[in-house]
Amino acid sequence: MMYNEKVMDHFMNPRNVGEIENADGVGQVGNVKCGDIMKMYLKIEDGVIVDVKFKTFGCGSAIATSSIATEMIKGKTVEEAVKLTNKAVVEALEGLPAQKVHCSVLAEQAVKAALYDYAQKNNITIKGLEDFKPVEDVHEHHDEDDE
Repeated sequence: MMYNEKVMDHFMNPRNVGEIENADGVGQVGNVKCGDIMKMYLKIEDGVIVDVKFKTFGCGSAIATSSIATEMIKGKTVEEAVKLTNKAVVEALEGLPAQKVHCSVLAEQAVKAALYDYAQKNNITIKGLEDFKPVEDVHEHHDEDDE
């Protein structure tokens, strides 16, 4: 399995790793089956994400997608950040091996879960998150040994 330079860079030198004390929004998503767990922390001022940190336990792709997702939403408004898609994450990384695309779904879900947490804490509705349900187990694997 080949990773491109951009993915390797974000895996070897992930951006925005860590925790934010008293974060305005925290989202954790994971997949029990493959063991990827992502936790996102948001600091939000006047509706803008001024800081974002993450902790990811998982494969290189999970770390790389978390890293680039944090870069993509930092400085954005809550409304802009909620539009982050896994497709955009994959494109920003210049591609991922097909069997690792689920990691980008996890990154998208982690961002949305953190925004959802922020909305709940502040009793607001974020456009685009009306139907969001935070789930611990996000992505499905279709492995041959499951059938």
